[in-house]
Amino acid sequence: MAFEPDIPPIQVHLCVRRGKAAIAFYEQAFGAIETYEQMAPDGERVMHANLSMFGTEVMLHDEFPEFGADVMSPESRGGAGLTVHVNLKAPAEVDQAVERAVAAGAIVSTPVADMFWGARYGKVKDPFGHVWAFNAPIGKAR
Repeated sequence: MAFEPDIPPIQVHLCVRRGKAAIAFYEQAFGAIETYEQMAPDGERVMHANLSMFGTEVMLHDEFPEFGADVMSPESRGGAGLTVHVNLKAPAEVDQAVERAVAAGAIVSTPVADMFWGARYGKVKDPFGHVWAFNAPIGKAR
């Protein structure tokens, strides 16, 4: 299967409630840049948005229960169904990413620490229920 060179082979597509607020949070917390937005006909829900962050693109949309319930937000599901794992280059970037996310309203679920697998690592839960992990190599695994 051929892919366009600027389209990653795997992309995260987040389902949220309050899509416009989620976009604003990701801009503040992760430095995301919205590159595309299409609102639903109701003018209130985000049908589709593209956010450039961490060197890739994340897609986002509001819930649309009227089209089926195969994709729901973590708030509707009662928790996240996956972790968005972000690999960073330097250990200090992990601390900075977690601090910035917390300042924007995320909650730490795993405090930043040096881990046995040889990485600086920490996790946060964003205000929309998604879990984000940040990881950077610190050297050889212990």
